[in-house]
Amino acid sequence: MTFAASGGLPVMSKLLYSVTMSADGFIAGVGGDMSWLSAHLGPNPEADALAGRVGALLVGNRTFGGDDPNRGTDQEGAFSGTWHGRQVVLTHRPPDTPVPGVEFAGDLDSAVAAARAAAGGRYVNVLGADVARQCLAAGVLDEILTIVAPVLLGDGVRLFAHPGGTNVPLDLLSVSHLPHATNIWYRVAS
Repeated sequence: MTFAASGGLPVMSKLLYSVTMSADGFIAGVGGDMSWLSAHLGPNPEADALAGRVGALLVGNRTFGGDDPNRGTDQEGAFSGTWHGRQVVLTHRPPDTPVPGVEFAGDLDSAVAAARAAAGGRYVNVLGADVARQCLAAGVLDEILTIVAPVLLGDGVRLFAHPGGTNVPLDLLSVSHLPHATNIWYRVAS
């Protein structure tokens, strides 16, 4: 556990949903296809620096077993293969065989608690649209970094889908433009 310099109180790890999406709001293509993303990856100093600030991943089961656009390359994995550490996977169907460095949790509260404990005061990076939606609905998601790629997918997995709609206010923290993307960082308003 990490403690604050003044007062010795524990530092609570923030939950951050960092994700690349199309200009029309899709984070994956039809059927969860991530192959579109490969053409839009490139140097991103803000995202690259974020990898060093992440202490643990909170991952949805579909994302954990999903389609990595860098599969089979030396850039496979979180943050193009540059991040290594503990992962907590939210699932009702854990594998029969343990996975090194991965903990499986059957409910959101347990998954969030385990990921925060593993993060040691650094960010918990949320991966997966459904787990991010659950975190937002539960009021535990603190920040969102959307990296907007200049492409229109037209269909697929939305950044946030909530039948009937929702109204979640966000505070804009920063915007940065790159030749291949625009980073937009928000804080979830309380």
